[in-house]
Amino acid sequence: MNEKTKKKIKVYIISVLIAELIGGLSALFTRSGMDNFENIEKPVLTPPPVVFPIVWGILFLLMGISAARIYLAPPSLSRSHGLIVYAIQLTVNFFWSIFFFNFEAYGFSFLWLLLLIILICVMIYKFFKVNKIAAYLQIPYILWCGFAAYLNYAVWMLNK
Repeated sequence: MNEKTKKKIKVYIISVLIAELIGGLSALFTRSGMDNFENIEKPVLTPPPVVFPIVWGILFLLMGISAARIYLAPPSLSRSHGLIVYAIQLTVNFFWSIFFFNFEAYGFSFLWLLLLIILICVMIYKFFKVNKIAAYLQIPYILWCGFAAYLNYAVWMLNK
């Protein structure tokens, strides 16, 4: 294996680990709030609890792969902007679960999630300009966040 291939593999590993670490830390910080979530009224389409860590694990994996593809692209303003938006949306993602589960701020969390969805759309647009595959890998993420927005809004309305 040549040095260039080793460098690419290292970038992919680090990028995926960063994304998974952010997701894992967010989950760790919200463990106490999960007990309260089990006792509130939820919408009919709420998946079983086991689904969430599986889906988020896959989504963070895809985020990491996408970010690595962008990072490995030739330097450009679009590349830089894409990585900046990626970091911002990852930060917003991190805090959503804390607001929702720990603080039970369902209305604020819904608005925060709308901000996240906008950032994901911008990220997909920026990624598309640099690497189309990186952008396409984010489609499950935006779809899941749209579903999460439905769940968040319904929880807010059902538990006012």
